[in-house]
Amino acid sequence: MRKRLRWVLTGVAALVVAIAAGLALAYPAVAATTCPGCYGLTKVGDGLYSERDLSAAQKQQLTTVAADARRRVEEFYGGRESDPRLVACFTDSCYDRIGGGGEKGIAILDRAVMLSPRGLDAVIASHEMSHVELSRRLRDGEVPQWFDEGLAVVVSQDPRYLGAHCDVPYDGPLPETLPAWLEAASADQQVYSRAACRVQRWLDATGGRNAVLGLIDQLNGGGAFPGLR
Repeated sequence: MRKRLRWVLTGVAALVVAIAAGLALAYPAVAATTCPGCYGLTKVGDGLYSERDLSAAQKQQLTTVAADARRRVEEFYGGRESDPRLVACFTDSCYDRIGGGGEKGIAILDRAVMLSPRGLDAVIASHEMSHVELSRRLRDGEVPQWFDEGLAVVVSQDPRYLGAHCDVPYDGPLPETLPAWLEAASADQQVYSRAACRVQRWLDATGGRNAVLGLIDQLNGGGAFPGLR
């Protein structure tokens, strides 16, 4: 009986290891943000991880970026319900190793944010943190992808897509799904501006932050996403 139990436990342990290895291969970004140390990363600050042997200036840069990004999300929402782990790379080899691609940053589910060497600033970090915050607050509802992206631009105060870009309103269709959004953004980055300006006009007309909070409550209660123009 003991021998049989030992074999069963050994088999279960082997299965767990195999599953973990499979997940790491299939979804390295999820694995890396779950266990940064497994990918050669080290803790830089509270919820902040990066490469080993960073200079004091690099560590300070990341600490400042993380604090500023968290502040932008908190100021917009009046608080944060999410606290995503921030994993940042100063080198392309590091970012490739943890499953990154050509993007500046990316949100991993509703638990983490990864930043590439091209995205080590508060605008990119808070954009991705906005996705995480909205996902955490939308327990039972969902929004079209263009709204999620446009809101992230507003929360991050991204100057590339706001301001004068919004002088001429865009009333045409915007990508509803993530695949459609990725296709549109790869062809024309100004789709971010069209989405952000539509969100900003809606915010200006309906009460800013309170309108977003009310929309979240409405969607979580089973309501439909309104048509915004």
